[in-house]
Amino acid sequence: MKRWLGGLALLLLAAGVLGYALRERIAMAVYERGAARAVAADTMAGLPDGLHAGFCGTGSPMPDPARAGPCLAVIAGKRLIIVDAGEGAARNLALMGLPAGRIERVLLTHFHSDHIDGLAPLALQRWVGSAATAPLILQGPVGVGEVAAGLSAAYRQDSTYRTAHHGAAVVPPSGFGFSPRAFAPTGGVVLNDGGLKVTAIPVDHRPVTPAVAYRFDYKGRCLLVSGDTLPSPALTAAAKGCDLLVHEALQPRLTRVPGAAAKAAGNAGLAKILADIEDYHTTPEQAAEISAAAGVKALALTHIVPPLRVPGLEAAFLGDARGRFDGELWIADDRDLVSLPAAGGMTRTRLGGRG
Repeated sequence: MKRWLGGLALLLLAAGVLGYALRERIAMAVYERGAARAVAADTMAGLPDGLHAGFCGTGSPMPDPARAGPCLAVIAGKRLIIVDAGEGAARNLALMGLPAGRIERVLLTHFHSDHIDGLAPLALQRWVGSAATAPLILQGPVGVGEVAAGLSAAYRQDSTYRTAHHGAAVVPPSGFGFSPRAFAPTGGVVLNDGGLKVTAIPVDHRPVTPAVAYRFDYKGRCLLVSGDTLPSPALTAAAKGCDLLVHEALQPRLTRVPGAAAKAAGNAGLAKILADIEDYHTTPEQAAEISAAAGVKALALTHIVPPLRVPGLEAAFLGDARGRFDGELWIADDRDLVSLPAAGGMTRTRLGGRG
C-alpha cells in the first residue's frame, strides 16, 4: 500500500512538473508574439484620412486606477499632436499603438500640475523612440517657457546617462528636452499648415490664468478640446458646428459626498478643496447645454471628477445631461478612439485590449 501511494505521489509530482513546464512554454510563445506585435504597432497607419481623437488620459488629480491624467492625442492625417500630458499619458499612448516617436508637438491648455506631470516621460519616450535630433515642441500660452525650462533642468542629469549608456546615434543629445513656443493669452490661430488649422480660445479657469481650449480643423472635420473651464461663451462660439466636443466635467452631487466625509473626519483642508473645485469646472449638464447651443454632433466627457469607482455611478455623474443634448454623449474612457474620416461619419473604438 505504501509503495502504491508512493508511486502515485511520484506520478502526480511529474504531472505537476510537466504542467508547469507546459505553461511556461505556452506563456513564452504568447509573450514573444505579443512583443513582436507591440514593437511593430502603429495604429495611425490603419486610420483613414481625417481627424481622430485618442483619449490617452481621462482622469483628474483624484486617484483613479482606471484613468491616467488629462491627455488627448489628436491625429490629423499622419500628424500626431498631444493636448496636455498628465501622469500615465506615455503609458497609454504605448498601449494604444500610438508611437511617441511620431509626436510632432504637445499643446498645453494651462499649467495645472495634473496637465503637465506626464510631460517628462512622454518627451523621453519620443526622444529615445525615434532617435530625435531636436527637442519636443511644447506650445502653450505665455508661461510655457518656464515649464519647459524647469522640466529640462530636472531631467538634465538623466539625459546624460541615457546618451552615455546607449550612444549618441540612438539617443542624440540634441533631441533632449523641450522647445517652447509661447503665444499670447488672447489666443488665436497657433498652427496653420498642411491643411490643419489649430486655434486657441481663452477660457475661464480663474484663478488659473492663462487657460485655453483648442479647436482643430482638418479636411472639413472639426473637434474642440475644452481644457479646464467654467461654461464659457467664447468656447461655445468656437465650437459652432464642430463634429466633436471633448469637454471636462465635474459632478458636484458626487464631489460633495467625500467633502462631507472629510468634514466629518475633521479634515477641514480637504473639505475646503472639494468645495472650492466646484467654482472653476463645468458640470455634465452644463457641458450638454454648451453642446446643444453650439450645435455639435457629439460630446465626450473627460477629466472625470470624481472617479467613478462604484459600478452604476455613471448615471449619477451624468445627471440630466442626456435630457439637455440630443446628440451622441458619453463618458470617455482611457484608450477610446473617435474617428472623424474626411469622407464623413464617426466611429468609436477601444485600443490596447482590456483594462
